[in-house]
Amino acid sequence: MKRNITLFLMIALACLPYLQAQVKHNTVIEPLKNERWWGGLVALGHQMPYSDKLSMQDMARNNLNNQVVPLMLSSEGRYIWSEHPFRFEVKDGRLLIYSDYEELTPVVGGKTLKEAYLAASAKHFPPSGKIPEESFFSLPQYNTWIELMYNQNQADIMDYAHKAVANGFPQGVFMIDDNWQRYYGNFDFKSEKFPDPRAMTDELHRMGFKVMLWVSPYVSADSPEFRLLEQKGYLLKEKGTNRTAIIHWWNGYSACYDVTNPEAVTYLKGQLRENQAKYGIDGFKFDGGDVGYMNGEYAYYEKDANANRFMEKWAEVGLDFPYNELRAAWKLGGQALVQRLGDKDYSWRAIQLLIPDMAAAGLMGYAYTCPDMVGGGQFGAFLNVNTFDEELIVRSCQVHAMMPMMQFSVAPWRILSKENTAICAKFARLHQQMGGYILEQAKLASQTGEPILRNMEYAYPHQGFIDCKDQFMLGDRYLVAPMVTSGTSRTVMLPKGRWKDDEGKTFKGPKKITINVPLDRLPYFEKLK
Repeated sequence: MKRNITLFLMIALACLPYLQAQVKHNTVIEPLKNERWWGGLVALGHQMPYSDKLSMQDMARNNLNNQVVPLMLSSEGRYIWSEHPFRFEVKDGRLLIYSDYEELTPVVGGKTLKEAYLAASAKHFPPSGKIPEESFFSLPQYNTWIELMYNQNQADIMDYAHKAVANGFPQGVFMIDDNWQRYYGNFDFKSEKFPDPRAMTDELHRMGFKVMLWVSPYVSADSPEFRLLEQKGYLLKEKGTNRTAIIHWWNGYSACYDVTNPEAVTYLKGQLRENQAKYGIDGFKFDGGDVGYMNGEYAYYEKDANANRFMEKWAEVGLDFPYNELRAAWKLGGQALVQRLGDKDYSWRAIQLLIPDMAAAGLMGYAYTCPDMVGGGQFGAFLNVNTFDEELIVRSCQVHAMMPMMQFSVAPWRILSKENTAICAKFARLHQQMGGYILEQAKLASQTGEPILRNMEYAYPHQGFIDCKDQFMLGDRYLVAPMVTSGTSRTVMLPKGRWKDDEGKTFKGPKKITINVPLDRLPYFEKLK
């Protein structure tokens, strides 16, 4: 009998780690009076603060094409943080948290959304003291995706750049998007599409542009790079086998760098630096690596890694390249990484998502965020469009103009009238004129962690702005209220204080005003001392 008990105890102890891994920690968080929550997934920004109901969200399974942070923030000063992915939902106003790792309970950081954010930031993702390259904040960006899609080529790229300049748009960062390379995992230009890529980048530099290239962690199977990387042990493997994993992502099926392997990352960075030296490239747009595509069972080099850790390590590659851009990330708030909102379609609804999604990015620690592309970055929405809604494109441009960054992709000079193209150029120059202030705010963010673009509830807590999603603060000086619907009139809520608008009129808040907004106007209000 004693022997049987001993055997039972030995089996139980051996199984304990497995049993612990299966334990689910469920927490029901009762709301305080008037309490609402933000957090989790940047792509849900337009649903924040969450109302009485939100369907289940699983950070370990889907990043919804954007950044994910294991952080929840309350309008009443509470926050929740975990180092691990968790699931959450809202039912009847209650926040429900499900973790496979730990019991998660709210921490009191203060009494407001701002105090909750600053407390969480200071403890869990403090600012690094560094910012991405300064030109991101003072000059517009140009991305060739919508115009060229999978037909990236030297002639059309140069045509795009020359027409941008000819139409009065300031020269900024120029991004050559997917399909410039021979195949995935190779970092040489397609010779049939780019007869002299170094001459192309040299000319772009002479024109005043900085040049970035789209890259991903994927490697085309049955290529020389695949065979070399497999031999070196740098590719992700299937769990339980020694076979190289094949990932099904939006461009098909590919092998993938195991970026949890430091040697693989060092090798990859070396390949990128060789590309820079050979072609005069300033930096890279680091795409892919999304949790949503890493849905198999993998044997990561890093023993305890998972899909979220993979996404984090891929994003960290960007830290070695000051000209960087990311669309997906896990944690890494406060770091000198340019984040971008996920691709949105060409619609008024998409324009209405920009402000709340950008505000959510700031509340997740991503101060250096770009609001997708002017007019939208989802290429399918631009196919087979014969006549564009010019008002929509112009208003989209205006929404971008006073955000931390702005990026063009669809060419305004191709789809707009001469007059409306000139309006877009005017607001690209406004962004340039505001560049000094935006850069000042970026440097401040690198020291304090405060967002550059601020949610109205963050800036003016408990003053009736909790559901305000069509205006925002740029730093603490400018209230920006763009048009996000068709028309020439809107209502603006001014907080307490004295304000001067873009036309020189002054107002005393708190006050609700209705203003006239012709197509060439972006309303903004400067706070007066």
